[in-house]
Amino acid sequence: MRQRLAALRPQQLELIDDSARHAGHAGARSGGGHYRLLIVAEAFAGQPRLRRHRLVHEALGELMQCSIHALSVQALSPQEASSSAGPPV
Repeated sequence: MRQRLAALRPQQLELIDDSARHAGHAGARSGGGHYRLLIVAEAFAGQPRLRRHRLVHEALGELMQCSIHALSVQALSPQEASSSAGPPV
């Protein structure tokens, strides 16, 4: 996942595997993991939240169909990360 997300040239990348917290969940039985992602990249500057999530999903490609069952994404521009402002809606 980290290798694929590198295509977005992140300045910060925090990927947390929450799969163990979802043991017994239908998605966990099929092998898909549950993850939380914080990614800061210039690619998100001026982009609405939906476009940011699409950029992340595109970078992950087929992993979204097989290896990842659930992904919580917080995608920020460097300016937002430094000012603690959230992304535009």
